[in-house]
Amino acid sequence: MKIYNTLTRSKEEFKTIEPGKVRMYLCGPTVYNYIHVGNARSTSAFDTVRRYLEYKGYEVNYVSNFTDVDDKIIASAIEEGVSAKEIADKYIEAFKEDTGKLNIKPACLHPRVIDHIDDIIAFVEVLIEKGYAYESQGDVYYRARRFKTYGELSNKSIDELEVGASNRTGGEQAKKEDPLDFALWKSAKAGEISWESPWGAGRPGWHIECSVMATKHLGETIDIHAGGQDLEFPHHENEIAQSEAKTGKKFANYWMHNAYLTVGESGEKMSKSLKNFVTAHELMEEVSPEIVRFALATTHYRRPMPFNELILKEAETNLSRIKGSLNNVSFRLEQAEEKLEDDDIYLNELAQIKTQFEEGMDDDFNAANGITAVYSLVKWLNAYLEKNSVSQVVLTKSSELLMTLMAVFGIELGQKEVIDETIEALIEERNMARKNKDFKRSDEIRDELKTQGIILEDTSQGTRWSRGE
Repeated sequence: MKIYNTLTRSKEEFKTIEPGKVRMYLCGPTVYNYIHVGNARSTSAFDTVRRYLEYKGYEVNYVSNFTDVDDKIIASAIEEGVSAKEIADKYIEAFKEDTGKLNIKPACLHPRVIDHIDDIIAFVEVLIEKGYAYESQGDVYYRARRFKTYGELSNKSIDELEVGASNRTGGEQAKKEDPLDFALWKSAKAGEISWESPWGAGRPGWHIECSVMATKHLGETIDIHAGGQDLEFPHHENEIAQSEAKTGKKFANYWMHNAYLTVGESGEKMSKSLKNFVTAHELMEEVSPEIVRFALATTHYRRPMPFNELILKEAETNLSRIKGSLNNVSFRLEQAEEKLEDDDIYLNELAQIKTQFEEGMDDDFNAANGITAVYSLVKWLNAYLEKNSVSQVVLTKSSELLMTLMAVFGIELGQKEVIDETIEALIEERNMARKNKDFKRSDEIRDELKTQGIILEDTSQGTRWSRGE
């Protein structure tokens, strides 16, 4: 298995710190509003990475934080006339609700900044003791230039960063020894949430929070650190500087970043700051969460993804085809032979499709290639279903494989949806009506079932059903 490592800008063979175990950290949301679809893409993409690692047999310790202490949360709290904690609590629950609908597995741990203040203070104290940080008028700053490889992750030179930093103005800049330095601790402003520290009342800077939570819950060196492309600089760059300065060890062996969702003909990045976003909460009121998840999860995570109705419609069509094949398997199972002489031929072909899927996903979790293998499986399965004689062994193995592969993308498929007894009776009655050439009654039953969302298809092997939209 190979992973594209942002730090080295190359694909590298994946080797874990501990055999069979993966320590993985994903930068979670700042909880001041509903997540937009671009945020959902990151969460969905790395849930697929996690699921594939588990599919391969790894035990994944997956940690994703909630940033619940932040300027945006404070601003939102002031605007709504409530406490910052109330805002954070509200949108943490909203995040859990939205990601639950998208079938994103909860992290093994969702640490909150508010529960790690003492750990953050202790971490900052070590950086001061080592000469990497300094106090200035109640704030604490990190000496970026002191960390020799600063800028390596984002591929930026110190000179380039210095030009950008020199253009910043304001009171905070006057407190710094160097324009490049960044805040580890911020002194309290009137009316803001704060905690007592050796440097006076204040609160953590954004970057220090993830360094503390990642190293506390996963260890001083982790296997994978993931997040959106927009976090490469300064957030992840600063995490590396802080963490490695404190521990003297490599912080993360692999850095993974997902590309943006884009909107409009110009391919503009979807973001709250540009006000061109739609929240996942709003979208899922109009579009099935399963369709949204399928659209998000099956594009390679490093590829920018246009977000539009066409993408969602294509996902809906493809998902319907997959479900249709699975329903047809259930139908044929009732008439299938227990086993047939040529089963091994078909089972070998299934194994080849499984290998195709794994080769695609082993190449930096290329979901686009992985889903191509799924479509190959569906095509293969549809051809097999057209045979006059089919085997229970082959049908069972193929349907199990299809469900297993789809689960990697967060789509949980049952073999056949349960029809209540009334609908089952109507289908049976229609079969008898057709046998007796009572086509009027047959058509009446078809129309009646259609109003209930049950679509019938008469084939040479009998009547098949599926649920319409």
